[in-house]
Amino acid sequence: MRCPHLPDGFDFTDPDLLQARVPHPEFALMRQTAPVWWCAQPANISGFGDEGYWAVTRHADVKYVSTHPELFSSNTNTAVIRFNETISRDQIEVQKLIMLNMDPPEHTRVRQIVQRGFTPRAVRSLEQALRARARSIVETAHAGAAAGADGSFDFVTDIAVELPLQAIAELIGVPQEDRSKIFDWSNKMAAYDDPEYAITEEVGAEAAMEIVAYAMNLAAARKECPAKDIVSQLVAAEGEGNLSSDEFGFFVILLAVAGNETTRNAISHGMHAFLTHPEQWELYKRERPGTTAEEIVRWATPVVSFQRTATQDLELGGQRIRKGERVGLFYSSANNDPEVFDAPEAFDITRDPNPHLGFGGGGPHFCLGKSLAVMEIDLIFNAIADVLPDLRLLEDPRRLRSAWLNGIKQLQVSTPLG
Repeated sequence: MRCPHLPDGFDFTDPDLLQARVPHPEFALMRQTAPVWWCAQPANISGFGDEGYWAVTRHADVKYVSTHPELFSSNTNTAVIRFNETISRDQIEVQKLIMLNMDPPEHTRVRQIVQRGFTPRAVRSLEQALRARARSIVETAHAGAAAGADGSFDFVTDIAVELPLQAIAELIGVPQEDRSKIFDWSNKMAAYDDPEYAITEEVGAEAAMEIVAYAMNLAAARKECPAKDIVSQLVAAEGEGNLSSDEFGFFVILLAVAGNETTRNAISHGMHAFLTHPEQWELYKRERPGTTAEEIVRWATPVVSFQRTATQDLELGGQRIRKGERVGLFYSSANNDPEVFDAPEAFDITRDPNPHLGFGGGGPHFCLGKSLAVMEIDLIFNAIADVLPDLRLLEDPRRLRSAWLNGIKQLQVSTPLG
């Protein structure tokens, strides 16, 4: 089906489009006229050797696909909706070792192991240390800005990137001095569509292998000498319900992207939202509502889309989908569905209830680290409100060129001097 309301060749996964904007007007049109829409693509442009995918834009349909893994596989073509056309099928196959790209029962086995590190108790145990780190990060940014000529700094590099990296390091026992390595490797894996970074698929694959090797060495060290950290819990007794060293390595890849890139971008988008909605920033500074982090995630929706592949012929949203066809889950559209959200175009930190899909649409792949991400967002904005309450926006954010991430590369802000 070709929808006559969109320009010929329009593609929601076009990285040039997402570098410019999230296509909210087009999403709204699709929700109204063709909520499950065939998006034709030139052969192999996404790396899958097919001719396109089904774009799923309504909240209810995204949830349905997410909660029926027996009908919609994450493993067949992975959850990443678009690679470069230069990627080989072998390179795609390797990514199936990451939990994000597994189906039950293998996904169930791995998730049951790794979720030990994300129990409410495990997350709460990090709160005191992360609160201190959040405060230190913001105070360091403030001091650096105050030392400059005009009080300006890049919010992304000076604030947003730091707490997610430090949280991952805290969680799995990576020495803090190594966090810049994780940052660099994860950037290379996620930024292959952005020419500014000059990252090729090969460089991205090399970065992934660097993370795996680093994590495997960490796992080996913990097996020999266990410590009081999650690595020891996950790998110390291989063969007794724990992860092998290579499984742990691929888990750390997932943390580096899913736990780092996404939370960093939520924080960056959240600050931009506050600075362009000053009444919400004043409300936050005054009342610190507990609903804030969830609205920031809904508003930002750091992952625009993931995909599934139909395991059989079926019907969705009035469309016949054939076995083997790819199905794109557009969380950015679902999180602005007026059938679910009152005034979805409004940034409202008191929004409650807020059944957004920014952590996934439920089902087996619902975000394992949701409670940690919410904690990080709460802690960093509390610290910003205390230390940098008068931040000003200097220019529009510079966006990442990506087929599936809603990323911000740079956000120039300033704080009054004196």
